[in-house]
Amino acid sequence: MNRTMITATNTLGQLQKQMDMIGHNLSNAETYGYKRREATFAEMMVQNVRNQENTDKDIGRLTPLGIRSGTGAKLSQAQLILSQGSLKSTGRSLDFAFTNERQFFKVLAQDGDANAVRYTRDGAFFVSPMGNGESMLVNGNGYPVLDEDDNYITFSEDASSFQLGDNGVLTISGQNGQQEQVNLGIVSIEKPQFLSQYGSNLVGLPENMNQLDVDADEVLTNLIGGARTDISMVQNSLEASNVDIGKEMTDMLNVQRSYQFQARSISLADQMMGLVNGIR
Repeated sequence: MNRTMITATNTLGQLQKQMDMIGHNLSNAETYGYKRREATFAEMMVQNVRNQENTDKDIGRLTPLGIRSGTGAKLSQAQLILSQGSLKSTGRSLDFAFTNERQFFKVLAQDGDANAVRYTRDGAFFVSPMGNGESMLVNGNGYPVLDEDDNYITFSEDASSFQLGDNGVLTISGQNGQQEQVNLGIVSIEKPQFLSQYGSNLVGLPENMNQLDVDADEVLTNLIGGARTDISMVQNSLEASNVDIGKEMTDMLNVQRSYQFQARSISLADQMMGLVNGIR
């Protein structure tokens, strides 16, 4: 296998990852609260051949000295894009939408045999009976919605109305006029590039967090106490995804062309090797 084949093969694998990412964005274009991911590429290891001994002849040169021979491209980052999606009115009291693009709800999701705190922008919540005269607030997948202290949000099963107040305070009223108040668990994402997607429209801290040169507190901030004044959200609405189908289709065409180019490079390299091997 010659250098051309190695370079093209390395790049093909990375382009496939970008294609998968675009397909995932397109499939979630109608998912409430979904945030698209965008890929960025970087050059892999480069060999620099020094072909100019007299550097005085290259005064004013803008490009690096020598002949640069690369080994392909790699996917350097798959960043979560937090741009605000449009709001859609639903008229449902348990539908909530953020108007601050960095804020997320906290839910407790099942992760294998354990549970883990995850984050979502999908504010379509539901009431799930627990028995013993109590109910619990859950999301569309049945995962418990958490309060600011990472506790379940439970209330009397005769709750008849839900009213969102300032600073993310949810007031739950029963049929007998009794009221309960709870602070919805909300975080602010500071460095979205460190978040991982875990399915079910959830994101969270990566499993290898202890190997990264960043602390969890630098990635996200739990909005408690005075920080809750920054919470900005509305009731009776949901946030649409921020996927631009036109842009994603254009990106897909560009990736397909790049993929075809790399595949063609492998074919041409194979033909050239055949010609060389056929020389007598």
